[in-house]
This record gives sequence, C-alpha cells and structure tokens, in this order.
Amino acid sequence: MRARLETLIDEMLEGQILLDEALSEFEKVYIKKALAQNRQHLSKTAVVLGIHRNTLAKRVALYDKQDRNGSKPPKRSSR
Repeated sequence: MRARLETLIDEMLEGQILLDEALSEFEKVYIKKALAQNRQHLSKTAVVLGIHRNTLAKRVALYDKQDRNGSKPPKRSSR
C-alpha cells in the first residue's frame, strides 16, 4: 500500500496539486467510502472513523453543498 501511495503522491506533485487540496479531497473520499461501507449510517461511520457523529454530519452536509454547487473545498487553516 505504501508504494501505491507514494506513486499517487508523485503524480499529485507533478500535477502541482497543493497540499490543502490533496488533504481535503482525501478526507472527502475517505469519509464517503466509509459511509458507503456502513450503508450511509452516520453513527456507525462516525465510530469507525473515530469522530463525533455531529462532526461527520457537518462534513457530509458541506460535501453535499460543494457537490451541488460545483465548488472547491474551503482552504484549511494552518495548524
């Protein structure tokens, strides 16, 4: 798995994908896959992901809004 991840990272760097964009997209896909595996059940998915159900619900609502509007994810704040 590590080799596949490194290959993907190389492709993203060559395509000049910014870290913020890469992290946001990874999180979105990760959450959507987890939801699909748990048949869209928020509470079960939140437990699997190790986050609060309300946090998951807010992120899903944000992703749905972005998908409807075709907008990019908001920039993450510096940590």
